[in-house]
Amino acid sequence: MGGSFESKVVIVTGAAGGMGRATAVAFGAAGAAVVVADVAAGAEETAELVRAAGGRAEAALVDVADAAQVDAMVAVATGTFGGLDAAVNAAAIEIEETALAECEEATFDRVIAVNLKGIFLTMRAEVRAMLALGRGGAIVNIGSTNSFRPQEHQCAYTASKHGVLGITRNAAIEYARHGIRINAISPGPIDTPMLRGAMARRGRDPLDVQQRLSLLGRFGEPEEIAKAALWLCSDDSSFTIGHALAVDGGYLAR
Repeated sequence: MGGSFESKVVIVTGAAGGMGRATAVAFGAAGAAVVVADVAAGAEETAELVRAAGGRAEAALVDVADAAQVDAMVAVATGTFGGLDAAVNAAAIEIEETALAECEEATFDRVIAVNLKGIFLTMRAEVRAMLALGRGGAIVNIGSTNSFRPQEHQCAYTASKHGVLGITRNAAIEYARHGIRINAISPGPIDTPMLRGAMARRGRDPLDVQQRLSLLGRFGEPEEIAKAALWLCSDDSSFTIGHALAVDGGYLAR
């Protein structure tokens, strides 16, 4: 899991549940001080879980599509905990139910605002803080297997996740010379409330989804994404830059 994060300060967005919560708790168990960020009130509950795991934590309510709120979130890391060493940007939504021709403009705009603009704003604020501190750092953006293989009725989500991959690689090129390593994770079918909600809205059988989207015939667990995120933020991955790590049960290999 990337070893110890004692004395490290980490931001995790989308941390009220699912992959974000598991990642925040894993950082806490590894000794980090964690800014637990989410638009949902569950962020404080996650912060309590981080503390119970042995880390320090501060909850921050933030809409990642709002630049002022994102800047305030990063200020919690630098002001309350005195720095910023790593960030995992996991905040995302998936709210579509139709093909492209029926997709409402407002739906498209909201998905892009959270999933792609949110990554831009959080990375921008995180990189600025890391540059000011002058000690490098690591950033991991949560993409999707949709970055490579789209699913039906997800035009906005797929577009956003393609964008996450592109902006990750571009930023990786720009900031590697400053000691800031930027990578992405492409999760497959991970057993989260977002996945369960998407299946329910579409009337999908979870067993069928497991068989179609995983060579292992099961959903991944949020903790499996957390382990990958901690590795990418650790010195164990010191030569890994601009990479999209698939944690997908073999889906992309099929």
